[in-house]
Amino acid sequence: MNPAHQDRATADAVRIESLTLHAADGYPLAAHRYRGPTPPRAHLVVGGATAVPQGFYKRFAQHVAAQGVDVLTLDYRGIGRSAPNSLKGFRMDYLDWGRLDLAAAVAAMRAPGVPLWLVGHSYGGHALGLLPHPEHVDAAYTFATGAGWHGWMPPLERLRVQIMWNLIGPVATRLAGYLPWSKLGMGEDLPIDVYRQWRHWCRFPRYFFDDPQMREVTARFDAVRFPIVAVNALDDAWAPPVSRDAFMAGYRNAPVKAVTLDSRRDGLGPIGHMGYFRPRAQPLWNEALAWFDGQRMASAM
Repeated sequence: MNPAHQDRATADAVRIESLTLHAADGYPLAAHRYRGPTPPRAHLVVGGATAVPQGFYKRFAQHVAAQGVDVLTLDYRGIGRSAPNSLKGFRMDYLDWGRLDLAAAVAAMRAPGVPLWLVGHSYGGHALGLLPHPEHVDAAYTFATGAGWHGWMPPLERLRVQIMWNLIGPVATRLAGYLPWSKLGMGEDLPIDVYRQWRHWCRFPRYFFDDPQMREVTARFDAVRFPIVAVNALDDAWAPPVSRDAFMAGYRNAPVKAVTLDSRRDGLGPIGHMGYFRPRAQPLWNEALAWFDGQRMASAM
């Protein structure tokens, strides 16, 4: 079948439902549930990256749902359809995306006897340790999760990031009251608290694990015991493998398998930080599903 026709057939086989989740603090969150043509063998929640709306993960969600796994995507508070009319004056904690918003998605997808899986992109991999009930998750697969420290990045990207944090960001947020990320072609605009905390933690080689004021929060990462695969591409300037290793060491009690992807050697072309969810990365999606199914069968034995 022609690939374009196959993609169309996959999309047609999946039913997409729009819904509103409510976080524990009452905040309403826009979400979509993707249902395949057959009863699901598992449920999967996508934890997105910073400043990335849920629509970016639509093809991935359709592909997975068409293969018998129901998928939930969401916009974190302050992002996409979960944002207020204006971000000016909007206050929140960056950690809320994990401990409240992603937690609401996990709660919505829990079902007796149905495995619950998480796929995290960048921040989504951070959020695994922020969940109030990690025991509700059976397994996780992350793409592009790293520590965010400029020292792990290639020299040119290191320079760009330092200019962003130390020059462009402070001026832009002072003028707008939030980070006008979209005007820089970097994604969705960000609430000012997200910008400030993100910038602060990126000063440390191991992100918030190196922040003395975060010890109570990072201690909760010890409660994560489900298996994790962490995939990072060699051409990911923001989160190269060494950055991944610095962050994933925080999951001290979880079996973490680190996978370093040479996308050009494997015929996928450039991946960078965002290419994991573009159509050419479909082989990576299939590998993730195969691994999840292996976990499911192992737990059933």
